Amino acid sequence: MFALDEADMNSRILGCADGPAGFNAEATRLGKCVVSVDPLYRFSTTEIRERISVTSQQILGGVRHNAADFLWHRIPTVDDLGRVRMRAMQTFLDDYDAGRRDGRYIDAELPALPFSDNAFDLAVCSHFLFLYSEQMSEAFHIGAIREMCRVAQEVRIFPLLAMGGRPSPYVAPVFRHLSDIWRVSVEPVAYEFQRGGNQMLRIRSLRKD
Repeated sequence: MFALDEADMNSRILGCADGPAGFNAEATRLGKCVVSVDPLYRFSTTEIRERISVTSQQILGGVRHNAADFLWHRIPTVDDLGRVRMRAMQTFLDDYDAGRRDGRYIDAELPALPFSDNAFDLAVCSHFLFLYSEQMSEAFHIGAIREMCRVAQEVRIFPLLAMGGRPSPYVAPVFRHLSDIWRVSVEPVAYEFQRGGNQMLRIRSLRKD
């Protein structure tokens, strides 16, 4: 999703709106430095597990209903997708208590993050900003992304589609708003599951080589 290379993986990474994903746990096992923020992390392991159990079939049902909006190459069926996602969420759940003790899972949310300026080298956000364009305003998007730029020297956001596979109307305003301060680009990535969702927004500090 984010075209991460070896140098990226060896940097200080912040994941925004990470939810019950396995990236933090897997990166930590490899000795990498990843911190995740999400309001979900105010809840216990048991509470999150129960929420996953309640919502997982509902989410897969929505995917099944809109199956034509996705590319079924790497993951051939909706049932396979369910198994892949459940494995990732189990990896998260197995790591969650230790990660909270270590300060890797923090109860926080955009557009206000509890970190100092440039605390991270890279901040990433997947399937939150732009995806929920109907629910969150242009002003929210600009404020949230400016906050990510405050705490990290580089920001990457994926995908650039709103719900239903439509291009988000906020990509262009964000680009215009930030491009006089940061280096902003729309770049292709190798990952594509949501049809047409193969681009990320990349924002780099002018101080970053």
